[in-house]
Amino acid sequence: MTLLGIIAAQNYTRKVTVDYLVVAGGGGGGVNNGGGGGAGGLRCTVTATGGGGTLESALSLDKATNYTVTVGGGGNGGAGGSPVVGSSGSNSVFNTITSTAGGGGGGDSNGLTGGSGGGAANGTRSGGTNTSNQGFRGGNTSNTSNGPNFPATGGGGAGATGEDISGGNTNPGDGGNGVATSITGSSVDYAGGGGGGANGGTASTGGTGGGGAGGINATGTPGTVNTGGGGGGSGGGNNGGNGGSGVVILRYPDYFTITIGAGLTGSESAASGGYKRATITAGTGNVSWA
Repeated sequence: MTLLGIIAAQNYTRKVTVDYLVVAGGGGGGVNNGGGGGAGGLRCTVTATGGGGTLESALSLDKATNYTVTVGGGGNGGAGGSPVVGSSGSNSVFNTITSTAGGGGGGDSNGLTGGSGGGAANGTRSGGTNTSNQGFRGGNTSNTSNGPNFPATGGGGAGATGEDISGGNTNPGDGGNGVATSITGSSVDYAGGGGGGANGGTASTGGTGGGGAGGINATGTPGTVNTGGGGGGSGGGNNGGNGGSGVVILRYPDYFTITIGAGLTGSESAASGGYKRATITAGTGNVSWA
């Protein structure tokens, strides 16, 4: 076989090494001094991954083969004026990698379990539990006599737990921070938890990486789109903030080109630093490489 033939054969059989960031949709915030929504679970092979876990490993994939991608939507904030739990988000998927949706924030209740757990409402309640190596739990409350503000706790983030509320604390809890990754070539934060709501006091903040702030007698702030941030809990009978949708970002050597199939919204970057990146922001469908 000629040298050109050998090179052609190698190119035909070459595997594609793909780094990934897979962030699920964040949970919605709870109603009536509700807990902040938990951030969507985060799994990543570059810089840092969620839940304080060990960095994940890149995938070795075949050319000209379809691989499934799903970008999870954010959960709805609780609505209706009475205590209502925020809805959990939806999972995000890339091939064999699934990131778990963020848990909804509590509304006169515990927070919901998720990639990161939703924050607990006022009282003596528990934040939602987290998924290992994807995020952290929501904040816990341990005080039944902290009126008239009745503060709730923050949702968990990919990088930290939601802030707890304990004896005599009259301010709502902040959302847990997300984590930063440089998979795009720049450092960007993802998957922050939503802040808790209250009747009064100092407003909570959402965690870095798209978490929404809690409301003080006001609607919770939504999580940021395509970060997996949790929505802020409401103060009073206002609505909780919606969770932010997730995102899937894929990094691969710049001599490959991706095809983003029907049903997905996304784009491929120009080559930079030896890589191209595909950022997929919505939908379900297939991707392949040539």
